[in-house]
Order: sequence, then C-alpha cells, then structure tokens
Amino acid sequence: MRIRELSLACAIAAMPATGHAAECTTTEGQRAAFTLEEQNAAVFPGIPDARFFADEIAGFLRAVPKKAGVWLALSGGGADGAYAAGVLNGWSATGKRPEFSVVTGISTGAAIAPFAFLGREYDAKVRENYTAINAGDIFEDIDTDQSLLDTWPLKDLIARQATPELVAAVAKEHKKGRRLFVATVNLDSERRVIWNMGAIASRGDERALALFRDVLLASSSVPGLFPPVAIDLESGGKCVREVHIDGSAGGAFYIAPDVWLAGNAQFKLPAKNVYVLLNAREEPYFEMVQQNVLSLLGRAISMTLKYSGRIDAQRVAAATARDGIPYEIAVMPEDFTKVSQGAFDGVYMKELFDRGEKDAREGKAFRPSPPPQATARSPE
Repeated sequence: MRIRELSLACAIAAMPATGHAAECTTTEGQRAAFTLEEQNAAVFPGIPDARFFADEIAGFLRAVPKKAGVWLALSGGGADGAYAAGVLNGWSATGKRPEFSVVTGISTGAAIAPFAFLGREYDAKVRENYTAINAGDIFEDIDTDQSLLDTWPLKDLIARQATPELVAAVAKEHKKGRRLFVATVNLDSERRVIWNMGAIASRGDERALALFRDVLLASSSVPGLFPPVAIDLESGGKCVREVHIDGSAGGAFYIAPDVWLAGNAQFKLPAKNVYVLLNAREEPYFEMVQQNVLSLLGRAISMTLKYSGRIDAQRVAAATARDGIPYEIAVMPEDFTKVSQGAFDGVYMKELFDRGEKDAREGKAFRPSPPPQATARSPE
C-alpha cells in the first residue's frame, strides 16, 4: 500500500456530503470558509435538536429524558465489539435484560447501539454483525487522499442495515421519551459531538435517513485508517461543512459532560442504573508488532482505547457513587487470551462473541468496579 500525504483540503473536496453540496464548496473545490461562531450556531436544516457538543451542559439537559431510567454506554473497540454483542445476546437469554432509557455508542459501539436500543428482537442482527462478517465487509485495502483504507464496503453495509424501517422504529421509541446517542469528533473544533439519533429519525425524510447513516459511518471513521465524513449544516443561511471522525478520538465511551464526571455539575444524572460495555482488554499484553503502517496504527489505537477506557470507567465509577446510582461495567475478561490474526478476523470475533454470551448467561459479564491496572501477559 502506498502512503500518501494526508491533505485535508483535497480530502474534503472528495467527501460525500449531507446537504447543499454546491453551497458548501468554493469554485476551486475547497470547503467554503466559516468561523468558530458560525460553527457553534450551525444546525442541521429542519432538525435543530439533531446534536449537541459533548461538553455542553444545556444541550445535554435538553436532550436527555426527564424521567430516570437505565442507561447503557457502548465503547469503541473495532472487532472487540464482538464481546459486547455476545453480552447483549446472553443478557437477553437470561430474561433479565432491561429496556434502556438511554443508549450511547461510539465507533463499534455505535454500530451496535441502534439494535441495543430497539431491544432483544434485534439480537440476531447483532450476532450476525460480529460472527458473519470479515474485513472485506468493512474496508477495501486501497488508499485514498485522506486515508490508508477505503470504507465504501462499510458505507454500503450501514445503508443495508440502517433501513427506513429501522430508523422509523428508532423514531417511535424516541417519541416515548427514550434516547439514542452516537458520538463523533469534529476535527475543526476538536470537540466531541453527540448526535440525537431519535430526533434525526423523527424527521422521517430522505435527508434525515442520509444523516443517520452518515453519523454511524463517521463514528467508526478511525483517523488515518478510514476517511473522515463530511456533514453539512447551516448557520445563518450559510453552509457549514464539518469534518467528523471516530468518536473514540474523544474518549472510549460517553455518559455525560465532563463537568458531571468531575463533580462540579449542578444536576443529577437521570439514571436508575448505568451499565458500560467496554470493548477492550483489561490488561496490557505482549505481542511482537509487525512493522507495517496498519499494524502499528492498529496497535497504537488499541492501546489508547484501553487506557482511555480505564480512565473513563474510573471517573464514571466515582461520579455514579457520588450520586448514588448503581454502576456496573463489562470488560473483556482477563483469561480470554486469544488475539486476532488480522483485521476483523472472523474466527477471533466468533470466539469472543461466544465468550461474551456465555459470561452474560452465567451472570459473570458485569461487575460494579472499573478494571484494575494489570501487568503485561502473553496471549495464546
């Protein structure tokens, strides 16, 4: 694979857009310039409540349910999302899986989130996504002007799964007061964005469907490996074309603004219970890294997710304890020592899914404390 210099200006000209393409670019094919103030005021036409910044308290409070319920946060983690998929299936089998009032997803967690939100009748789809796909369903091994891999297969997969019927089902649950949030990172502002997928779905037209799919794609767009996604908004009648990447770049998972995690919030989280599915290993593990770009980037991203997930989990544990909210977390178990033999290795994913399902069936998946620091070990 040939590595090209990542030129953002050239990349944006080639990116798909949700909105007014002609108004969003200059005659030279570059993005039309906009200011920070214009971006902060930008909204998706017809859906003013489509999103809020993750650090925005007012937007968060407007979006979340008023009534306390059960919350579920799904982290990033690529193929390791098979563990969360298995846990959800096993949890359903026990008959004890609750209906979630809020589901949040990032990256691979965003791929699971709509199905987790809609309930156990979608478990078969979750199982299929993590036991019957491989790398060819996610990317093509060719570089683009903005990435080392091309994700047109993932875009097609999302289009086949985020159907008008599924989006309508999300809208129906949104009207009941439940919430589905997906996180991306806005590269221009360097801020994480939380998309209110139910509000988007409730619009019910083709542009809303396209935005719903674009957000899912953007949340899984690993920077450098996968191309970013352009999303068009409007600010004072002007097009603002934003650039979005994988939500994991802003943290392993999302519950609430940092001010709540830090204990400085003037509000209490409207949650009866908080569950987190962290798609990462607990412990460092030793493995000789192959000296190629994909292997090096993949290893670095996995390590970053592992440690950011540990920190996020500890912060949520402290915040929920302070507010008296029961909190449980499921993490890839320490004794699962197999490693993937390549990107989206089907055999590895199937074994990890089966382990997650078994753990949940036996009541061993969740525990009330964040993962401890561990020493490095060698995988099988």
